[in-house]
Amino acid sequence: MILVALVGLGLLFIGVPVAFALGLAGLVGIWIAGIPFSIVTTRLFTGVDSFVFLAVPFYILAAEIMNQGGITTRLIAIASGATRWFRGGTAYANVGTSVMFAGISGSAVADAAALGRVFMEEMPKEGYTKPYSAAVTAASSIIGPIIPPSGLAILLAAVSGLSVIDLFLAGVVPGLLLGVACCAVIAIDAFRGHLPRPRRSFGSGLGWRMMIEGVAVATLPLIIIGGMLAGAYTATEGGGIAVAYAIFLAVVVFRKLDMRGLWQAFVNAARISATIYLLVAAATVLSYALNLLGIAGWVRGAALLFEDQPVLFLFAIMGLMLVLGTFLDIGAAILIFVPLIMPAAYALGIDPLQISMVVMLSLAIGLLTPPVGVVLFVIMRVGDIRMTPLLRALAPFLAAELIAVAILCLVPELSTWLPELLNP
Repeated sequence: MILVALVGLGLLFIGVPVAFALGLAGLVGIWIAGIPFSIVTTRLFTGVDSFVFLAVPFYILAAEIMNQGGITTRLIAIASGATRWFRGGTAYANVGTSVMFAGISGSAVADAAALGRVFMEEMPKEGYTKPYSAAVTAASSIIGPIIPPSGLAILLAAVSGLSVIDLFLAGVVPGLLLGVACCAVIAIDAFRGHLPRPRRSFGSGLGWRMMIEGVAVATLPLIIIGGMLAGAYTATEGGGIAVAYAIFLAVVVFRKLDMRGLWQAFVNAARISATIYLLVAAATVLSYALNLLGIAGWVRGAALLFEDQPVLFLFAIMGLMLVLGTFLDIGAAILIFVPLIMPAAYALGIDPLQISMVVMLSLAIGLLTPPVGVVLFVIMRVGDIRMTPLLRALAPFLAAELIAVAILCLVPELSTWLPELLNP
């Protein structure tokens, strides 16, 4: 089992794509276990043979259509209009836009790339330092995978057996908690007088029109979740409705998307979906190999150390996921480790929604930390900024977000209250 881990980590560190590194490590594990390689074909297929996974391409396509249809400027109009009276208002608007954008894209990388181009250009003009502008954008972008509709929640539902709608609802409060953590750091800096007042203003006609259109965009997650709660459609069918609504907004309402842009959205969604399915299939092979080598028994033995100490177990999982998030793809980590830790969580009486949120948020923070830190590198490229000043400016935001995850470990109701209220 140690050899399998070393092979996987070694391949990742020399630059082998994540899916291939996981698959090759799984092959080594199957070889060690003495199982014929013919089983690999079966495991690759069964890994993606899930009705829940059919929802993934729909939500990705809806997000791509929205991005091609000029969503960013409209969301920024809402956030800027609400925060223009405060010192540090543009920084608050950055966080607020990320919260709204999360309900559309469900991706930290998409958030960082799309919003980074706008805010990292505008904020320095108002007096913010370049590293601070980049840090606010990076820290708030990890809200994307948490607030529904979330692709990570769909992956987690597929491997844990939990309800997609419950995971969607469970992500609302933790996602907002991350936003509050970022705003707390901004508020402290503003109170010290380190941040300027916003200078950007919108003409009355343009501003109101864009804000109304922005509200129409922000209703997308409400349509998805509302229909699922009412029992009108499943998560997969809701994804199809999201695509239809996105096309209606981008083509009919905004009139910013032509056939060429629509085709490009389909191409991008197909490419991203194929990447995710390849990752899922490869992670399934590795998970199968690790189970053959007895990792489930090792996890059960480790869980016994936390008998009658569920909170300590949650903090241990938080620490493990923070470490894994520094070098392992967030989707791969969920696919491999969630099936292993869920039985231990049940045995300790931990609500599965609570530990799911702790896992998702801890891994999301890993997107901001080297050596992998995908969001970190996207921000560096988009903002043309070096890692050292960026990490220095990002440190207070990371500390605040770690406190937010710690609060989730201590207060299970933050993860369970909304699902129990709306979907008992």
